[in-house]
Amino acid sequence: MTIEEILAGESKNVEFKVQRPKDSLKYMKTVVAFSNGEGGRIVFGVDDDTREVVGIRKEIIFSEIDAITTAISDSCEPVVIPDVYLQTINDKTIIVAEISAGKQRPYYIKSLGIKDGTYIRVSGTSRPADRDLTAEMYYEDEGRSYDKVIRKDLTVTEKEIEETCLQMKEVAIANSKSKTQKGAIRDVTKNVLLSWGLLAEAEDGSIHPTNGYVFLLGKDDFLSQIQCGMFKGKTRAVFVDKREYGGPLWKQIDDAFQFVLRNIHLGAKLEGIYRKDIYELPPDSIRELIINAVMNCSFLQSSHIQVAIYDDRLEITSPGGLMPGVTLDKMKEGYSKIRNRALAHAFSYMNLIEAWGSGIPKLMEAMREYGLREPEFCDMEIGFRINLYRNTGKIETTQDTTQGTTQDTTQGISNVDRCKLTNADKEILNLIKEQSDITQKEIAAKLGWKVDRVKYYLNKMKRQDIVQRIGTSQKGYWKLLIEYDFLSR
Repeated sequence: MTIEEILAGESKNVEFKVQRPKDSLKYMKTVVAFSNGEGGRIVFGVDDDTREVVGIRKEIIFSEIDAITTAISDSCEPVVIPDVYLQTINDKTIIVAEISAGKQRPYYIKSLGIKDGTYIRVSGTSRPADRDLTAEMYYEDEGRSYDKVIRKDLTVTEKEIEETCLQMKEVAIANSKSKTQKGAIRDVTKNVLLSWGLLAEAEDGSIHPTNGYVFLLGKDDFLSQIQCGMFKGKTRAVFVDKREYGGPLWKQIDDAFQFVLRNIHLGAKLEGIYRKDIYELPPDSIRELIINAVMNCSFLQSSHIQVAIYDDRLEITSPGGLMPGVTLDKMKEGYSKIRNRALAHAFSYMNLIEAWGSGIPKLMEAMREYGLREPEFCDMEIGFRINLYRNTGKIETTQDTTQGTTQDTTQGISNVDRCKLTNADKEILNLIKEQSDITQKEIAAKLGWKVDRVKYYLNKMKRQDIVQRIGTSQKGYWKLLIEYDFLSR
């Protein structure tokens, strides 16, 4: 732990405690949250409000280490073994409890039980995991895929299976990019669907669909829908157009893709003596991102994939965070894990996807070729979002007729990425949005903070051009210099 890391404040993987709380539950929630996520460090001896290194008294250091280690080992199920060590910063000694990412999730606090004692890390805070998230941890850590779970409550006839196989082959042929690829397509059979996990055999020998089969054919409209929206400006305040697409997943993907193409600019460029139409964002990348959102969607969560178009960006959000072991850096290098493996087999056969793990590197390269800024990746723990920022200059657009018009696209409204705001920033900004003339003391009272902590974050955000104070401290008001549609607490 360095002084620079301490000054950076609490985060997804770091939490400060000025001293060891007498009630171990106050930090045990963070221990199980770190174990259920990517791991992290709890630092004892640092004030979480001011980030001042206060240290631990030398005469109690070793008894404190023993108490922390014992509490963690005795309080968690499965057992969590922390790496607890000392570190000296500015001549003061702190205790660091390092928690590794667990391999037997879900981890929970014994005394609370699995239902109430399972926590996850979201935006720098430890929050209870709901039943669906807890179930998802079970599937992921057992190497199982939720879309391969058999649905014994449903039946499927031989005729229905045959029709499904024919539909999939037709989609595969339609998506073929060459005669060679088309000629390599083979028939799908019931045995193939069984091997992929789209069908499963029960103990009595009967064949049933799995969740993946249900999702693929759109038989559960509530769980498998793609929501699309076009908004005026850079927030979700004003709808221009919205659609909800159901039915087979391959049709939903195409419908969502066409929705985006209809609502972004189509320009033109000259190649020699010929005029070539070109969209402001790379179409192949848009389509692949929608497909990836489906393949990695957590169907256990009661929410939908969302495709949103704003004046400055295209935003694609999928329920379910990054899979265990996957980081943003690894993902950019082509490393991937598939959440819905049965669907992935089907998508591969239908030529919806090409090489595994190639999507994000290809996206970044395509955005560079278009002269656009790098995509923004937001791991929200219970969801994953990718923002593609649109062309910021003047582009020549074409309509259905041959006449062209010139339109302006707008630039991002702030040099602060939406994903870079800390949880504390968001808490304060939410209050300012609700009441622009709120005082620092009122913010502190509402959040249960010290006034000095509020001052620290407001001064930081003023330096970052996120907020501005107009008028005096008592009779003035706060002006937001960024726009946003939602700031999670």
